[in-house]
Amino acid sequence: MAKKECITQLSTTGATSTLRNRKTFPTSVKVPRAPPKDRSGPPAAHLPEGDPRSVDGASARPPAGGDASKGPSGLLMLVVVLSFSTRLYKITEPPHVCWDETHFGKMGSYYINRTFFFDVHPPLGKMLIGLAGYVTGYDGTFPFMKPGDKYEHHDYWGMRGFCAVLGSFLPIFAYLIVRELSQSHTAALITATLLIFDTGCITISQYILLDPILLFFIMAAVLSMVKFDQQRYRPFSWYWWLWLLLTGASLAGALGVKFVGLFVILLVGLHTVWDLWELLGDLSLSLVDIAKHFLARVAGLILLPLFLYVTTFAIHFAVLNKSGPGDGFFSSAFQSRLVGNNLYNASMPEYLAYGSTITVKNLRIAGGYLHSHWHLYPEGVGARQQQVTAYLHKDYNNLWLVQRKDDNDSRSGTPDLVRHGDVIRLEHKETTRNLHGHLHAAPLTKKHFQVTGYGVNGTGDTNDLWQVEVCGGQKGDPVKVLRSKVRFLHRATGCVLYSSGKTLPKWGWEQVEVTCSPYLKETPSSQWNIEDHINPKLPNISLSVLKPHFLEILLESHIVMIRGNSGLKPKDNEMNSKPWHWPINYQGLRFSGVNDTEYRVYLLGNPVVWWVNLAGLGLYPIMVAVASVALQRGFSLGQKRREHAAVLQGKGGLLLLGWLLHYAPFYSMGRVLYYHHYFPAMLFSSMLTGITFDVLLKSTDLLLRPPYSDWLQRLGQVALLLSVLYSFYLFHPLSYGMTGPLAHEPGSAMAGLKWMDSWEF
Repeated sequence: MAKKECITQLSTTGATSTLRNRKTFPTSVKVPRAPPKDRSGPPAAHLPEGDPRSVDGASARPPAGGDASKGPSGLLMLVVVLSFSTRLYKITEPPHVCWDETHFGKMGSYYINRTFFFDVHPPLGKMLIGLAGYVTGYDGTFPFMKPGDKYEHHDYWGMRGFCAVLGSFLPIFAYLIVRELSQSHTAALITATLLIFDTGCITISQYILLDPILLFFIMAAVLSMVKFDQQRYRPFSWYWWLWLLLTGASLAGALGVKFVGLFVILLVGLHTVWDLWELLGDLSLSLVDIAKHFLARVAGLILLPLFLYVTTFAIHFAVLNKSGPGDGFFSSAFQSRLVGNNLYNASMPEYLAYGSTITVKNLRIAGGYLHSHWHLYPEGVGARQQQVTAYLHKDYNNLWLVQRKDDNDSRSGTPDLVRHGDVIRLEHKETTRNLHGHLHAAPLTKKHFQVTGYGVNGTGDTNDLWQVEVCGGQKGDPVKVLRSKVRFLHRATGCVLYSSGKTLPKWGWEQVEVTCSPYLKETPSSQWNIEDHINPKLPNISLSVLKPHFLEILLESHIVMIRGNSGLKPKDNEMNSKPWHWPINYQGLRFSGVNDTEYRVYLLGNPVVWWVNLAGLGLYPIMVAVASVALQRGFSLGQKRREHAAVLQGKGGLLLLGWLLHYAPFYSMGRVLYYHHYFPAMLFSSMLTGITFDVLLKSTDLLLRPPYSDWLQRLGQVALLLSVLYSFYLFHPLSYGMTGPLAHEPGSAMAGLKWMDSWEF
């Protein structure tokens, strides 16, 4: 009886509370229309018991009063302190250039000095490195010639410190992402532990590299995307717009550092498409509401990133306005805008004439200048005559003399102009040998013919004759410098002078192959323009009218970067790796030092961390399959296990997709690959491991009853933590540097730790 009275009292109290909180309106006032229902389904209170939609964060509204993921701030502060302290420790050591610092440190110097250069990556990362060096006192004078060069009095610490600070945010962002996705502080802490104490993540964050900058923007984009999802119940609110725009800005940052940023753009894009598809299925939203959501995402995730990305290039071109080592990769018109380039505000004869000294540039992007040198083709490569190549840089060996077909000297007085249809000889100024073609196969493009340098002091044979054709021209049209697209038709064989774009082996100084193509279709590879033109007998004109506009140089720079990136091929004895090596931590990468007297740094992941991640990748699909079968068969799993299954399937699936998008594409790439290319994927696998092992350990109650299941869960968490910490203790010299005996020698700090023969420390 007492029990029945108690229930009655509770019911009455609940009803009274409901009446007290219910809003009332005067009968004369029209009640406003209720806001649209949650697009993902009915409110959590009306979902069937155990429905996973009520717990996976997609449909259940967060409790009033704040975000359900908020928890003890002490854990986050601990993650912050450990992350920054492990990355900033010994940041100035070693005090010499390590690995790719020779490239990216030098490029930072170029920005400080405003010197134009070429790189296969977009400019944002190098711009930020240069800015960090500038504001911390670096003057841009260190040459960054080769690894091992001492920094001495130069202030390099700011550039390293900037990269280390961005690298320090990676465990913090990962902690916040996993906490938001799983609503579990334990899963977030496992993830943060894996990343904080990973020797690979520490090493790659401590040097002047693009990787920590790229990883920062990737993780910032994912965190902003997750935070934006948390605002789904407050569409178009201030926080909703904030996280949407931060997502877009982070995407622009990732792509602005490396083209690998396209993978996180694809991840966010797929997630957004699914989000819009769910919106379309919400019948409580009008088509106008759906259109607003669509346009907001177009603005925040397409237009804003595009604007920021293009702005980055605008700043890049404005800052790098001086001629530098990258000029030769770009067109003559592009070079005419660079201060100090021989084409900047230059003047030269407008029309090509006999007796002129010229350089001839291929119109294929990175096609190079027509070039020759004293070296001969090796035995077995066509005729053993002088090499003719295309060279990407300005060089004295790019100069050629335009001669008549039947004599060596131009006529006295004003020289005759070279016109469409004329037959000429091109004599190499340095070696005095003629540009020559014959029916021998080209070195690399076997269906083409070989081009060589032949003869002495301009005396050769009929295979030295080339007919000039102005593309789109008619008989008698003169050849305009820079403006005319010209083809050189070999008179004896009927082929055309061609830059294949293929890189010759070391015997060809890794320059670009030049051939004579029997295929006469007009392509940029068979088209050339006259760039430098020296002839004192002709009047000069100004070339300032040839400067291209911004969109032209933006497009050209992207074509050059993409082709340059695809052209990065492995060199002999170069330490590259294959994608299947990366998840198993098969092979590291030497950052510094090779012997017992040098300061040695070796990029290698913490073995326990990487192998736990590998185990997590294997466990995840098994656990999802088991949970899916159990749910499909209607097994009574209980509310908590249904929540775990929803987290695994929904949020874990997002992280698995992120891992696949940042890993699988490398199997199809033909360019040279390195171990550090796996680190974006490694971040996603670490976050997935945090969720997977958290759910696995919380499932101990399937084996034991409380409190024994709780003890087993705590034991598993402690064992994982201690394993990671102990492995970090053993392998931390790889990150922070070591001297003395090598690993296979007695007395080494790494003695007995070479667990895989492929490790080279």
